[in-house]
Amino acid sequence: MKVLVAYASRHGATEGIAERIAGTLQRHGLDVTIAPAANADGVSDYDAFVIGSAAYAFHWLKDASRFVRRHEQVLASRPVWLFSSGPLGPDKVDEQGRDAREAAQPREFAEFGRTITPRDHRVFFGAYDPAAEPVGFMEKVMHAIPAARDAMPGGDFRDWADVDAWAEGIAQALTAVPATGSR
Repeated sequence: MKVLVAYASRHGATEGIAERIAGTLQRHGLDVTIAPAANADGVSDYDAFVIGSAAYAFHWLKDASRFVRRHEQVLASRPVWLFSSGPLGPDKVDEQGRDAREAAQPREFAEFGRTITPRDHRVFFGAYDPAAEPVGFMEKVMHAIPAARDAMPGGDFRDWADVDAWAEGIAQALTAVPATGSR
């Protein structure tokens, strides 16, 4: 079974999650291609997809959103899993007592839930290096305002056990189904 893991990442944290997922799928004998969403092509050649993006201000990066919208017909006919990375810090619960990952779901999850009906979607904690060069308008604004920049906790908050468990579930689902290109 051929699986495409496509991602959009600004500073590499989401790319690292995509690589970890791809590695798990490969260990289960799946034929995996990993590529930035902006460069992923030949989607009709794949039997399944895992698509992820960093999220900023509750939205996926444009490359990932464009990829899904551009290939909506193919994705709607195959098994798809979506992931996002973004919440930062050690707190698993936000100020309102909600799960921080649920509170950080990108708005695209609702749209894509209707259009491509993914099998699952997951938000993972991300990473932030305050010394990294800002990319994009929002990061540049945040970087220019010391109080805003200091409010963002620096560090790598990715929960590899969570990523691995989710990827194992995908691998089990895909190895239990013959490669037919159907949902």
